[in-house]
This record gives sequence, C-alpha cells and structure tokens, in this order.
Amino acid sequence: MSGKTSGCKPVQDYLSQDYWKGTIKMSLSKFFILCVLHEAPMHGYDIARAVDRRTQGCCSPSEGALYPALRDFEQGGYLTSSNETVNGRGRKVYRLTEKGREAFRVAVSAWMEVTHWISDTKHFIAK
Repeated sequence: MSGKTSGCKPVQDYLSQDYWKGTIKMSLSKFFILCVLHEAPMHGYDIARAVDRRTQGCCSPSEGALYPALRDFEQGGYLTSSNETVNGRGRKVYRLTEKGREAFRVAVSAWMEVTHWISDTKHFIAK
C-alpha cells in the first residue's frame, strides 16, 4: 500500500507483499494471454478464465487490462480476431499469428532466464 508525505509524491511500500505481487501480475498478464492463445483461439472472457485457471488465480487479467493488451497484440500483428457465434452469442475470437507464436517463444525464453536468476538469489534469504 502506498503512503503519503505532505506535499510529495506517494511513497511506495516496498515491504508490502501486495506491491510485489501486483508488479509481478502486471508483468505476467501479457505473457499468459499469449500462452493460452498458443493453445487455442478464444474470446475475451474465455481468455481471462483460462489465464486464471492456468495460474491458479495468481494472474487474473481484468477487462481493463485484457482488452487493451489484446488490442496492442492485434495492432502489432501478433494476433487476429474475427466475429463468430459461440454458444449462440456473437463473440470476437482471437487467434495467434505466426508472429504471435514467435513472440510467445521469445517470452518463454526471457522469463526462463529471469526465473533462473530469481531462483539463484534464494540463498540470500535467511532461514
């Protein structure tokens, strides 16, 4: 949670686990959107549910985060969308392009490198 000092910018509480979890979730949202679309085309609501299931609730993109990310991916040529009828309702269904599949492969590689370095720091934690 952020604190405030008189007349100054809010001070971030770096002792808050909520701060760190929020930072991690924001960073992982786009990764997991690509991840679930790598498995199958989906509409927005199903993407959010699939990310939530895949991460066991750790990363659940809100509509306010999901749709801008999908729009950015589409504008960059990483996915395409089409209007389809799903369960009797009109839905916008998203599919990864080959460029999107390559972006996911690059993202996996980058995250694996980062997680290696994070895992390597565990010896700093006193037990």
